Amino acid sequence: MRLSRYFLPVLKEDPAEAEIVSHRLMLRAGMIQQLAAGIYNWLPLGFRVLKKVEQIVREEMDRAGALEILMPTIQPADLWRESGRYDDYGKEMLRVRDRHDREMLYGPTNEENVTDIFRRHVRSYRQLPLNLYHIQWKFRDEVRPRFGVMRGREFLMKDAYSFDYDYAGAKRSYENMFVAYLRTFRRMGLTAIPMQAESGPIGGNMSHEFQILASTGESQVYYDAAFEELDLGSGEIDVEQLTNLYAATDEKHDPARCPVPPERLRTGRGIEVGHIFYFGTKYSKPMGATVTGPDGREVPVEMGSYGIGVSRLVGALIEAFHDERGIVWPEAVAPFRVGLVNLRPDEAECSRLADDLYAKLRAAGVETLYDDTEERAGSKFATMDLIGLPWQLVVGPRGARVGLVELRSRATAERQELSPESALARLTG
Repeated sequence: MRLSRYFLPVLKEDPAEAEIVSHRLMLRAGMIQQLAAGIYNWLPLGFRVLKKVEQIVREEMDRAGALEILMPTIQPADLWRESGRYDDYGKEMLRVRDRHDREMLYGPTNEENVTDIFRRHVRSYRQLPLNLYHIQWKFRDEVRPRFGVMRGREFLMKDAYSFDYDYAGAKRSYENMFVAYLRTFRRMGLTAIPMQAESGPIGGNMSHEFQILASTGESQVYYDAAFEELDLGSGEIDVEQLTNLYAATDEKHDPARCPVPPERLRTGRGIEVGHIFYFGTKYSKPMGATVTGPDGREVPVEMGSYGIGVSRLVGALIEAFHDERGIVWPEAVAPFRVGLVNLRPDEAECSRLADDLYAKLRAAGVETLYDDTEERAGSKFATMDLIGLPWQLVVGPRGARVGLVELRSRATAERQELSPESALARLTG
């Protein structure tokens, strides 16, 4: 993509309304634009990152055996009355009426809807286990939306819902999602600590939040120092080992009952990036979602719910990966892998080399943002540092004359002068 044809409305000054790093950098980098309190337009750069995050989540759900569906954003109130949640959910639920005066709502979550899908089509325990998921926009009318996409009113969410015949099966499904979540965050370069947590309005008696540590986190978290010694970045994940280690948010942490010695107890602020629940028959029993068992009896199915805030993750990634110059994207979620910078597009030799590199990078399938604008060199570098692409490939007049380009790593700040062929080999190998 040529920057001269791209829509990238970067800001030079910090927006006054931005309280945390991710909000400030997303606005400055032209990723989002506020439409109303807690509601954002996703502009081209931000949307590319959002789709990268979404695709990683999708791939790991598919790998875990979940099946993708798509449920509507608008739901009938009657479904929620069946579960008993319509009047209990609170003012966070946006309630509306259609032209026939039927009560509807903008879905804050989808337990009722997916339970209705299940009860219409599944009859026997032989059809289990089943896990259905979707990635869809949701709305919760937060009393005080803040921190940009980290705590917005409209947000993109992945929810998965498991259905099992008995508790043993439900526990296996829960642990399967537990592992899938750690793999998902690991692919994005994040180490998320699973913590015992409250289930909130979803309900249930087994629940974990996945928290990444950041000074701007909303929750106070407590965890065993052993988490710092684990290598969650490679190899197999031992669910029993991880769940036996102490880790809890402030809602669950009780200093009098904490099993971790004071010298091994760590504390900090955490950003929740995922939440999983087992809630048994909380929805299946009142809504009549039953299956016939091997003995011929009908039993309500055991259910679990598994959420990842896809749009929230974009902000969390920036909180985890930034420096004083801007964002530092991990390659897996970067909007482009390479920022190709032509320092002098008015010089024929410089443009010839830059255009040739751009064509070859595109032909090799390397996502490239080509700065072919007439901006000053300092402005070009400032923009590239701000938007945080993993690699910068710089073509200047001096290097063009002698057949050299500069390759810069955004994460390490390492710079190398290379031949164009060597640079291409590094970026395409």
